[in-house]
Amino acid sequence: MGELRLDPITARWVIISTEKNFGPDNYQVEKLDTEEGICPFCEGKEKMTPPEVDADRAKDSKPDTPGWQTRTVPNKYPALANQAQMNKSGVGMFDMMSGVGDHEVIVETPDHSKQLADLTIEQIKRIIRVYKRRSLALSQDERFKYVLIFKNYGLVAGASLEHSHTQLISLPVVPRRVTEELECFNRYFDYKERCIFCDIVRQEMEYRHREVCENRDFIAFCPFASRSPFEISIVPKKHQAQFMDISEDIIDNFALILKEVLVRVKKTLNNPPYNFIIHTSPVNSAQQEQYHWHVEIMPKLTKIAGFEWGTGFYINNTSPEVASSYLKKVEVQDY
Repeated sequence: MGELRLDPITARWVIISTEKNFGPDNYQVEKLDTEEGICPFCEGKEKMTPPEVDADRAKDSKPDTPGWQTRTVPNKYPALANQAQMNKSGVGMFDMMSGVGDHEVIVETPDHSKQLADLTIEQIKRIIRVYKRRSLALSQDERFKYVLIFKNYGLVAGASLEHSHTQLISLPVVPRRVTEELECFNRYFDYKERCIFCDIVRQEMEYRHREVCENRDFIAFCPFASRSPFEISIVPKKHQAQFMDISEDIIDNFALILKEVLVRVKKTLNNPPYNFIIHTSPVNSAQQEQYHWHVEIMPKLTKIAGFEWGTGFYINNTSPEVASSYLKKVEVQDY
């Protein structure tokens, strides 16, 4: 019999299958074919992308030439464009606004064969600093209300290029998913005068039923109401609303736990496609200090079908307790 669980962060129900409890071998992983021809993100192909807006590169190298370690460029086919003016309009009862925003691609490494899980801790730290740097830069534009950092790895997760990269989109509105979280955060704070994620972190550390790994500054666990098999949250132990406020002294441990989680996912599930999202507080709006930034990593092992679209419920055939037990079994080296 399935079990209904309420997600305390979004107030949405999830159906957890307690009878099936599929293991890693029950899921077939679709691979992204190795790209044929020329990759625009490879070193030496810089002219194939729009001009870079940020790069970690050798001091004697020039923009849009080889010699870089990370490179950030505008998306060639942006979902939103940084237009000069934001216009709002309506047609009858329907509201619209011009597609103002920014859409950037962070190329994580010049090495086409390496993915985020394969990079060194120093390389991952460099990428995290780019995330922070670009978030800070885009938040200076008062038209933008939210900065979303996300990564699609693998064909079914939405990646169109194999070369390891992250995307960053700034939005003129706060996404509905974030407003749902904010409503739950604020409701919980009004009732208990505490942060809901701080309480979740304390409970996961106490009971250890869903914990995957942890270090001094972060904990990774499979959420109580996981929407998909082997979903993982990475949460800073110390309360902080904005990701871009991350300090240099905890970037080390963020890189360590991110690397460890991705290696565990890769080894447990045979290198599956996944989505990686950083959830953070809105920008250029009223302070939301009750918010607690966090990372969601969702391996793409199942497909959304009619029941999910029709109800908003998710069905998860592997309980988070079982998923975490598989993930913890993996042997990882000290990084």
